Amino acid sequence: MVKSSLFLINNMSSKKHIKKAIENIEDDRQITRELLDDAIKWLSVDDARHQTIGMVLAKYVETLQRSNEQLVKLCTLMSKSDTGEELTDKDFEGIFDAIQNSEKDDG
Repeated sequence: MVKSSLFLINNMSSKKHIKKAIENIEDDRQITRELLDDAIKWLSVDDARHQTIGMVLAKYVETLQRSNEQLVKLCTLMSKSDTGEELTDKDFEGIFDAIQNSEKDDG
């Protein structure tokens, strides 16, 4: 799967991929924020509920932290693009590793 994905990425512009990745991150952050807000409202009814939902809240916060890390990586890639540096195979592998790790954590 990584080889075919690398082929696809190499045949599309880096800026297009970065834009798409940022859109996906923003969408994920919005959904996670809404879920977190709902969970906090549910929790505020009774402090005893914290035991029930505490681990779920922690997962939501972890998701937001991962998206922050992804944004930092994308900023690094954008910086490379702005300076005219080409993205290397190692850069692409790092992106796919991050995506795969994110999907494993979510699944």
